[in-house]
Amino acid sequence: MDPVCFHIGSRPIYWFGVLTALGFAAALCHWSRLAKIRGKAPEYASDIVLWIMVGGVLGARLAYILANWPEYAGDLLGIVRIDRGGLIYYGGLLGGSLAMILLARRRREPLFGLADFVISGVPLGHALGRVGCFLNGCCHGTPTGHWIGSLARGVHPAQLYEAAGNLAIYYILAKHYPRRRFDGHTLCLYLVMYAGLRFMNEFFRGDERQRMAGISVAQWMSMALLLCGVFGWRALSRRGVTQGDEHDPRTAG
Repeated sequence: MDPVCFHIGSRPIYWFGVLTALGFAAALCHWSRLAKIRGKAPEYASDIVLWIMVGGVLGARLAYILANWPEYAGDLLGIVRIDRGGLIYYGGLLGGSLAMILLARRRREPLFGLADFVISGVPLGHALGRVGCFLNGCCHGTPTGHWIGSLARGVHPAQLYEAAGNLAIYYILAKHYPRRRFDGHTLCLYLVMYAGLRFMNEFFRGDERQRMAGISVAQWMSMALLLCGVFGWRALSRRGVTQGDEHDPRTAG
């Protein structure tokens, strides 16, 4: 599968970069719609996507470089070539979370209320990003003789499995967000669901994985994320909704 989408002159533009950009655009559309329904200023959503994009991409790239430092030690220019891939989602989640904390403090807005708003659109963008991984040929699956292997040269299309799972999570969060009972409710639900999805999908991953005690580092991180979601749910549910926006059923779906 050709990872190049098109050329501008002699410069190749890769599918991964195109789909990642489309992912951010899709999340922006989601946040813009939600912000309009909640009566927020037009720039509310665009500020979010800018902060999350910078924090998320930097965090994802830094995590990938640290995990693959020998590859970049002699090619420092390659560090900035993110258009070809080379991002670790959990690094992006951490970087995006730090950016969100800074944004909440800048706006003097309740952190977990903002987190619910932001996370409701993340799986949509992530799903498109995983399609970009599939077209790029990275994050591929293990060999399989099943017919589904014909989609990816005889291996499980693990990227598409995760993309489909993310779309399902997006749908659930879109229905859940207007019915959330406390700030952080949607966030915790996402952490639990994505942790489960990622943990299971790791069994289908065929690219080189760093392992500890027989399971991948990503699976260890998924278990940590699951615990954060469960214990966060218990702790935050005692605080109640603090943001003050009513649960408008128009935000569902």
